[in-house]
Amino acid sequence: MARWRAYGLGQFIHWGLYSIPAGEWNGKIYNGAAEWIRTWKEVSPQAYDSLIYRFNPAKFNPDSWAAVAKQMGVKYVTITTKHHDGFCLWPSKFTDFTVANSPYKKDIIGPLVKAYDKQGIDVILYFSVMDWHNPDWQYDIKTRDDSIAFNRFKQFTRNQLLELLTRYPSAKGLWFDGTWDKSWVKQAAFADSLETEMRKLHPGLIIGSRFRADEYGKRHFDSNGNLMGDYEQGWERKIPEKITDVHGNDWDCVMTIPENQWGYAKTWQGHIKTADELLEMLAKCVSLDGNFVLNFGPKPDGTLRAEELSLAKAIGDWMAVNKEAIYSGEYAGFIKQDWGYFIKSTASNKIYMLVFNIPVSGLLRVVTPSHTVIRKAYGLDNAASNYTPEEIGASTYFIHLNQQTTPKKPFVIVLETGEAAKGQTGGYEKAKT
Repeated sequence: MARWRAYGLGQFIHWGLYSIPAGEWNGKIYNGAAEWIRTWKEVSPQAYDSLIYRFNPAKFNPDSWAAVAKQMGVKYVTITTKHHDGFCLWPSKFTDFTVANSPYKKDIIGPLVKAYDKQGIDVILYFSVMDWHNPDWQYDIKTRDDSIAFNRFKQFTRNQLLELLTRYPSAKGLWFDGTWDKSWVKQAAFADSLETEMRKLHPGLIIGSRFRADEYGKRHFDSNGNLMGDYEQGWERKIPEKITDVHGNDWDCVMTIPENQWGYAKTWQGHIKTADELLEMLAKCVSLDGNFVLNFGPKPDGTLRAEELSLAKAIGDWMAVNKEAIYSGEYAGFIKQDWGYFIKSTASNKIYMLVFNIPVSGLLRVVTPSHTVIRKAYGLDNAASNYTPEEIGASTYFIHLNQQTTPKKPFVIVLETGEAAKGQTGGYEKAKT
């Protein structure tokens, strides 16, 4: 988990049969997330499942995907092995609904894991427990027949998970989805036993808080309020506002570029986030002890869309200069200011000011923790660009920006701090009326 905490920036990949309709069916646009189109009344399950015979990503190049992620500054990637539709991107022995029976025929997951491993990017495997294709899947268990069917489904799920961990042993973790329905929530003992089995097979395996419920049906946090899993998965497309919101737990935020599209959609609806917006989300997450994970939805031919490539390039260009402020970053203990975020390096104990909103005055306020003074301030992109902190009150400073040379992009100022000398209080006293 120490390695996981140091990641800072991650990538999510949602890819499967749903990339073929791409949010449209018979000329009509589906308003939900593209990977949920099988549930739309306009789509029959049989018609959707027949998309397996059209899945042939001839332009798929896992090395190019990994190279994009590397340039972007990504430290870990989460890849969908199968989504709720049940289509497996690896040749599972336990179902025919896999890439092996598509025109493409070849394993997708193995080459992706190999390519990302080669770039030094850790891989986490996404797995949906919910499986619309499997007839034994149940949303709830109300009858004896439901129970018999779901017992078969539980064994199927166990088989596939152990298969993934055996086929791809370099994977660092499992990211679970589709675990909210009553049928799975009721399987506390089975899920707990399976988790134990997976961890024994794969020591050090990282599992988030979505996998299982407790015996009273509580998810993410058990009935005593304790986190279930190694990190909290509750921050999907949202970010905490303050450090107390995360209750000392590890967490990450998974974020889409448009409003709510994970799998490939021909048309992105709603607000499309810019590189600067995404970088600010990254900074905010790391400043609150979390990681930020940006989603990509590849096209059916195996390529990444131009908008995603452009954003990845812009983020990567910024990371090339400022990655020191992101990797191994944590909550700094400084009072949040409107201009941006503070991040502390666990590697050097330096404090980084990630500036996104420059005041008209050009003055960046810094309030240090008690007995902490600023020894030195300089630009991360240019250590020779020194700033002279102006002490304006007890533990309070202004960092003066040169407004003629103020950057037009987010930038980082490094603070080297120290402990105030004994008796040093700044010489300020409270105003008297």
